[in-house]
Amino acid sequence: MPAYTKKQRLIDTLTQRIESGEYPPGAKLPSGTELCAEFDVSRQVVRSAIDWLKARGLVEGAPGAGVFVRAQDPH
Repeated sequence: MPAYTKKQRLIDTLTQRIESGEYPPGAKLPSGTELCAEFDVSRQVVRSAIDWLKARGLVEGAPGAGVFVRAQDPH
């Protein structure tokens, strides 16, 4: 499976989990190691997907603490 497809699958799944409330605002995302294992992807794919989610305002990083779901604007 091409890396892009694996990255897109990771992005789509994490976005769905955030939007559904499975990962509510303030929740910590699984660690990079956990995501690598669950999705069978490299650390680089996980980093790239997390960067994509950060750029869209879905998550934010806390240095040394992890990546957390941001509260979403109620549109």
